[in-house]
Amino acid sequence: MRTKIGKTGKKTARTRATSKQTSSRASKKPIRRKSPKPRLLAGGNPQIAKADGEGPVQAYIDALDGWKRDAVRRVDALVTKSVPQVRKAVRWNSPMYGMAGQGWFLSIHTFTKYIKIAFFRGTSLKPLPPGDSKSKEMRYVHVHEDGVLDEVQFNAWVKQASKLPGWGKN
Repeated sequence: MRTKIGKTGKKTARTRATSKQTSSRASKKPIRRKSPKPRLLAGGNPQIAKADGEGPVQAYIDALDGWKRDAVRRVDALVTKSVPQVRKAVRWNSPMYGMAGQGWFLSIHTFTKYIKIAFFRGTSLKPLPPGDSKSKEMRYVHVHEDGVLDEVQFNAWVKQASKLPGWGKN
């Protein structure tokens, strides 16, 4: 609180009144507001703060709309089933999946018309995931609203990727 001090070093009448008003407001209970739904960025990608664990990833999924929510929830379940000890986090408004001490092996990002699943060491997977990248080692799988994800092949890629050195630190 800022207080105005006169030449004598004492509070003026005006600042005393302001201090009383402020102190009476401070004694009231704070208003609890329901936390707002995360803001959707371009392409419908939710803006989720950087955080580790299942909670932020589920918050990301819950903030998605329609078919994207269902598809990302399914991908999350497949990754968790394929690699039960997977570590999860949200970085750069994208769910990330990795192994403790090895780095991240997969991320998800939504766009207007599709979901992009990135394998950070995708060029080491057999067979190669279909989407190429400007990055030397990365490969992508795109999931469209009317598309079908080959779950058997996806699980095989996830298991392979989880055994490779990952990207970054987790």
